[in-house]
Amino acid sequence: MKITPLDMQQKQFARRWNGYDANDVEAFLRLCATEFEEVIKENISLKEEARRKDKRIAEYREHEQTLQETMVTAQRMTAEIKEQARKEADIRLGEAEIQAEKITQTAQSRVVQIISEIDELKRQRALFASQLVSLIQGHQRLLETFVDEARRPQVEDNVAFMKPASKQGA
Repeated sequence: MKITPLDMQQKQFARRWNGYDANDVEAFLRLCATEFEEVIKENISLKEEARRKDKRIAEYREHEQTLQETMVTAQRMTAEIKEQARKEADIRLGEAEIQAEKITQTAQSRVVQIISEIDELKRQRALFASQLVSLIQGHQRLLETFVDEARRPQVEDNVAFMKPASKQGA
């Protein structure tokens, strides 16, 4: 049986000559003491449980704080890694642009060189063609001269054959 404060206030002891019945009072006091002891034990137990729970709450708060710090650190590291990756990408892009510029310059230089070589080859071809035409014309004139000379002696020989015979022996 649980005793409440109201039970204690309303408890009536039987009256005897000398006052209350001592056995009733002692029995009630023992009952009160037992109940009070249980309440104290329960109170101690609850306080201990509250301390354990407070301790666990404190541990959870420490874990939460650690997790928050870890998350902040991870976010900061992620941001740093992203920034570093962006910088590295910018550097590589810059290097690639420089290399592309060098390749373009080399190609342009090569184009200029090739155009210059083509122009030189055209000039040489034109020179060769004019020299060849001159050579052919010179050979043609020489050939005409040879042909003319070859025709002349025949005409002179023919002229000598055509003279009268009397003149030949005289």
